[in-house]
Formats: sequence, C-alpha cells, structure tokens
Amino acid sequence: MSTTVTPSASSAPSGNAGRVLRFLATRVGLSLITLWLLSVIVFAGGQLLPGDIGRTVLGPLADARAVAALNHQLGADRPLMTQYIDWISHFVRGDMGLSYAYREPVRPFIAEALAHSAKLGLLAFIVVVPLGIAGGVWSAMHAGRWLDRTISIAGLSATVVPEFVSSIVLILVFGVWLRWLPIEASYPPEASALEQLRHLVLPVLPLVLVFFGYIARMARAGTVEALDADYTRTAILKGLPRHIVIWRHVLRNALLPTITVAATQLGYMIGGLVVVETLFHYQGIGSLIYNAAKAKDFPMLEAGVLTIGVVYTVANLVADALHVLLNPRLRVRSAE
Repeated sequence: MSTTVTPSASSAPSGNAGRVLRFLATRVGLSLITLWLLSVIVFAGGQLLPGDIGRTVLGPLADARAVAALNHQLGADRPLMTQYIDWISHFVRGDMGLSYAYREPVRPFIAEALAHSAKLGLLAFIVVVPLGIAGGVWSAMHAGRWLDRTISIAGLSATVVPEFVSSIVLILVFGVWLRWLPIEASYPPEASALEQLRHLVLPVLPLVLVFFGYIARMARAGTVEALDADYTRTAILKGLPRHIVIWRHVLRNALLPTITVAATQLGYMIGGLVVVETLFHYQGIGSLIYNAAKAKDFPMLEAGVLTIGVVYTVANLVADALHVLLNPRLRVRSAE
C-alpha cells in the first residue's frame, strides 16, 4: 500500500520566501556589478579630463620640478590600474581620499553635501507623492471630463518643462517680483526649522512640478484599471458604499505600482539635483560635484559621482523589494 505525501500548507510560504530572498539577492548582485562598472567609468572619466593635477593645484607659474614632485606625492604618476585598485579599495572601506582643492579628506564634504541633498529631496518627495497620487486618483474618478483633462494636461506640461526653466520662472515670480520667498536655498547655521523650510520651498517647487505629472499619470492609469476590474464590480453589486469600495478595493490595488515606481524617483531627488542646487546656491551633492569638476578636484569628483550611484542603487533595491513585498502576484511570479 503506497501513500502520497503532500507538502504541508506551511511549507509553501517558506519555499516562496526562500525564492523571494534569492530574487532579491540576485538584484543585489546585479546592483554590485553595476556599481563596479560605474566605478570604472567614473575613474576613467576623471583620468580623461584635461589638465595636470600638480599644475592645477600649484598654479600655472609653479616650477616644473615642484609639479612633478606633487604628482609623485599624490600618486598621479603611477600606472592607471594601480591607481584604480588603490582608489576603489580605499573607497569601499570608507576612505575617499584627499581633496586636491581643500587638502582635506573628501569624506566629510561628501557626507555634509549628501545630507543637504537628502533634506531637499525628501522634502520634495513628501510633497509630490501624496499630491501626485491624489491628482491621479481624482482624475481617474472623473475620467473623460474636464477635470481629468485639466489635471492630465497640466501635469504633462509641468513634466516636459526643464528644471532650469521652471526654476528661473519661479525665482522671478516668487523671489524677485513678489518677494515672498528667498531666492537662495542656503540658510544660516542658527536658522530655526521654520526658517530652513522657508528657504527650501522655492527649490522644492521645480521638483514637484517635474514629478507631479509622472506620478499622477501612474496613479490615474492604475485607478482606471482597478475601477474596471471584476473585484470592483463585485464589491459594488454587494452594496458596499462607494467610499469603502474606493478605499479597500480600488486604491489598495491601484497604488502599488505608483508607490514602488515613486521609490525609484527618490534616488534622483537626492542625487540628481545639480541644476536646482546650482541655481539656488544650495550646498548639496550635485553642486559639490559641479564645483569639483570645474576645479579638476578628481578625488572629490569621483567620490561624489560614485556616491550618487550608490544612492540610485539603494533606491532601486528598495523599489524592487516593495514590488515583491506589496504585490502578491509578483511574489508568486518571482517564486516560480
């Protein structure tokens, strides 16, 4: 007499969890490969920039022997492979080298600038995500009407306008003509939280304009699809109130892609703010990289760009994790 052993109900979730962990581990491995390739590109780009390091630091009138001595001291005369291995091995340990311009360790400059960019990016993220989701859901609930068309056209128009254009317009309107807001994002160290917020409102607005249309379109598409789904019709036929149907059935399914995609934008809001930070004189990571490129400060430039790459990678990993954890269908798909 033979017996058939079937897997228990508890073994399936544990098996799925293991497959999900392997899926996320694969993402982490691919991200590490991407960061390594980025480090190679960043280092090669720094080496290809014109200009002699010693000459840049000491000035055009410096003696050639002094320039050669400084290049030897900085290790700039070593083979490129040796320089790269030395740089990347120190970087992964948290040692970003010495700045050519400031003659001080790079790490404190990167940490301070990244904290400033994170403050600006997180503030924009907190504003634009709820605003974009609300606009997209409201537009979907009035699909085909004038309100839907107004939100869609306004969002698309704001998205396609470059940040430097919207920033200049906002500076002229709110900073120069109306004088409601300061045109510089930098604030004194002793400024209160309210005063800091007042300085950051104007640079946050261009980011809100750029991402509002994108997030609103995502939310609208997901909401329209959820409104036409069978489970929504079933809930309506059961006699559930409209607000319960929208909250429990429509939004829970419609906003999952929007939330996870919005998480990927956080990396840009923190690391891709070169234009905004430059125009508003904000001492963030983008402004730091821009100034390092002008000064040919290679350690600062390379460390800044690679740090932004790490920020982007972490944001994408968070988005992948949210995709898998919040969407049951993706969990099943990744487990297959």
